[in-house]
Amino acid sequence: MLADRDTHEPYSDKLRFIFIELPAFNKEENECENDFERWIYVLKNMETLQRLPFKARKAVFEKLEKVVELASLSQEELEKYDESIKILRDRLSELAYAQAEGEAKGKVEGEMQERLKNAHGMKAAGIALDLIAQITGLPPEAIEKL
Repeated sequence: MLADRDTHEPYSDKLRFIFIELPAFNKEENECENDFERWIYVLKNMETLQRLPFKARKAVFEKLEKVVELASLSQEELEKYDESIKILRDRLSELAYAQAEGEAKGKVEGEMQERLKNAHGMKAAGIALDLIAQITGLPPEAIEKL
């Protein structure tokens, strides 16, 4: 903890430092009992591991493995990967835009169909065309065609 050198008074009871000596951690993969020990094992052995241990047990280790795989790519492979990610994101954006545009168009068409249906019902009930046009917002010519 941070403390004054002379009085040994702590500056804060909320701030503490913990130092981990990786060379002093001597457990093997099958001896790690909790996530903390698994993380320390991975950090200590990251350079020598061909694949990350504990993968089947925790999703977080799958994410860590992906990060390690990306870090080990050559510059050319990394550029190809980045380009493929860019293409994927562009395509996803295009699809999201097309979906939003289609939904908006469908909403407008649905509202128009509802107005036409209402206008048809009002015309059948004998309501004057100018009143139907005022209520539905449709032009009188469209109402006459119903």
